[in-house]
Amino acid sequence: MARTARVWRGWVRTGDADAYAAYVEETGVGEYRRTPGNEGAWVLTRDLGDGRTEVVALSLWESLDAVRGFAGDDLEAAVYYPEDDRFLVQREDTVTHYAVHEPR
Repeated sequence: MARTARVWRGWVRTGDADAYAAYVEETGVGEYRRTPGNEGAWVLTRDLGDGRTEVVALSLWESLDAVRGFAGDDLEAAVYYPEDDRFLVQREDTVTHYAVHEPR
């Protein structure tokens, strides 16, 4: 079974980028890392130069079944936490999963 990468994107005001990245580390990414089958998780940010910063939560999993341990049965639904609404100016309500192809 192929390893799986899970990707979610949202956008915050650039002034909130550091605080939101820290919040995501504590909540979603922290929960990713505590879920059996997670093989790593990162928060990526990119200043768009228009007052917004894109935030990407990227996680690597041993399988889609491992992702279910975090996300539940609706694998495509984004998981949000109480303070997300305070920070996010735009968000994707779905996540994208990719098969990870290992070099041979």
